[in-house]
Amino acid sequence: MTSPESTESPESAESDESAASPESATLRTARLTLREIPPVSAAALSAGGPGGFRWIEGGPADGSRVGASVLAKAAANGSYRPGWGMYALVRTDDGLALGGMGFHGPPLDGRVEIGYDLVPAAQGQGYATEALRALSTWALATPTVTVIVAHTEHANTASQAVLERAGYTRTATTAENHVYELRTTTP
Repeated sequence: MTSPESTESPESAESDESAASPESATLRTARLTLREIPPVSAAALSAGGPGGFRWIEGGPADGSRVGASVLAKAAANGSYRPGWGMYALVRTDDGLALGGMGFHGPPLDGRVEIGYDLVPAAQGQGYATEALRALSTWALATPTVTVIVAHTEHANTASQAVLERAGYTRTATTAENHVYELRTTTP
């Protein structure tokens, strides 16, 4: 399924040095390739390695390492589901990874939670919004997802702007976070 933003549904990634695994899912946008990080690469990334990717200067960011650790643990305990893990945001022009984006687990009761980060050198250029639109479009096109949830700290106005540009709406505020949601447009 192809979306209006030049996003393709996950497909087998071509095997090359930056592709973590030939079985990894891939989404493409105008400027990025979102490559799913398989559990073995996530374990390497969480342990301080590059996880099979060439990173922009300053990368990977801490959030990508934390996300990779969560993915590796999910794989170890049997709860990991392909497609519902973490993706490296790889810039098409030079093949450098700019950050990570992914789900906190597979959908449950129609809901899935998403999170992301970018290396500071890649921020402010629309990459996070572009990737979030692509991954959200893919998730909402699956029959198991009706709502995507994201949490952001009150002070993180840049992340809030990314969510809003990607079509998310603030639905709640807690003591720690603002909660955003994106819902399917069909019942």
